[in-house]
Amino acid sequence: MNTIKFPPKQDWAQILKRPTQSYNDLEQSVKSIFKDIQSHGDKAIQKYTEMFDGVKISNSVVSSNEFEAASDLVSTGLKEAIKLAYNNIYKFHEAQKSNNLAKVETQPGVICWQAKKPIDSVGLYIPGGSAPLFSSILMLAIPAKIAGCKTVTLATPPQKDGSIHPAILYTAQLCGIKTVVKVGGIQAIAGFTFGTDSIPKAYKIFGPGNQYVTVAKQVATTFDVAIDMPAGPSELLVMADETAKPSFVASDLLSQAEHGKDSQVVLVSTDNSFIEAVKAEIKAQIEVLPRVEIAKTAISNSKFILVNSFNEAAELINNYAPEHFIVATKNNNFFIDHIHNAGSVFIGDFTPESAGDYASGTNHTLPTNAYAKQYSGVNLDAFMKTITYQEINQTGIKNIGVAVELMAEAEGLQAHKNAMSKRLEAIKESEKS
Repeated sequence: MNTIKFPPKQDWAQILKRPTQSYNDLEQSVKSIFKDIQSHGDKAIQKYTEMFDGVKISNSVVSSNEFEAASDLVSTGLKEAIKLAYNNIYKFHEAQKSNNLAKVETQPGVICWQAKKPIDSVGLYIPGGSAPLFSSILMLAIPAKIAGCKTVTLATPPQKDGSIHPAILYTAQLCGIKTVVKVGGIQAIAGFTFGTDSIPKAYKIFGPGNQYVTVAKQVATTFDVAIDMPAGPSELLVMADETAKPSFVASDLLSQAEHGKDSQVVLVSTDNSFIEAVKAEIKAQIEVLPRVEIAKTAISNSKFILVNSFNEAAELINNYAPEHFIVATKNNNFFIDHIHNAGSVFIGDFTPESAGDYASGTNHTLPTNAYAKQYSGVNLDAFMKTITYQEINQTGIKNIGVAVELMAEAEGLQAHKNAMSKRLEAIKESEKS
């Protein structure tokens, strides 16, 4: 855990590089699996489930009996916790509803407006390998439900005995999901892309995953399927100074490090003594974690960066564009105002990133790998699309008709001009009679 002190700007790109394979490294393998599933459907999916998950499944669709049994296996305490999170997440996303744009008369007789419509079919991918991320179901299924999506299908990898973790099935039921398939990784994304006998075709695919899932989602876009964002291994950047609590910051860094070996955590600070105190806390806290080996590998990819000022810190953070950003300094408002590239921001000593992962109400499906520079995290609008409308009467045609004719002619599009000219001529004829 070495500290990088006052790195020059020309070194930032190399210092902040994510510990992941590139798209090109994985693309051919992913495309090969996609081609197989496109041709052979469920049969190919079963082959890859056995190959990658080590379990042979003849029917990947979760049965009603499995749903019922799962509920009995989830403790009352966990059920109550999931329900609390459900209510907070529902409340936050329900508040994102916006009325359709009011009708605007851009010219007398020219009326324009917009209306939001739900995406008919969506696929939700829920990782379930080393950790069953049932919380991600809440983050995806709740806005899908509020949006009114007709078909919502959930795919998640099976456990070694061919079952799905009961908390995943309980949460899916709570969210009203009726179709869950025991399919993970690349094969799940390909199943959503093409549709099979057991997996409905999705128009848009949502959900986090490892770098293989990320590349698979990007390949899916070449088959006319939309995705939420290229969301890969989890990452966290903490900006803290001498006023923050080292034990809190260490626990936050470790909370992301335990996600996976390819996770990355970064601490930026203006105080070297504070950085050293955080390192000492990490050494003390990491040994008692059940996922200690995973956390240690991720921590080996961590960065501890000492900078000269808040201004320099803000520039570096915007350059990195973290998925999760925690700020705990004597002037948090400075960073609220100056950070514009981040997936989700956690402010102050008592706002751990884990609160957003589970129960504060915000969505935890966020852009990684610096995609926060151009992507938003999942929100209600992600499950909807906006249709624009216009209605023009004869007065409107007279007001904009000549402008349309002139612009179409200038672009060399005579048929466009004719479409307007025919109407103008018809109006003139009707006015003569």
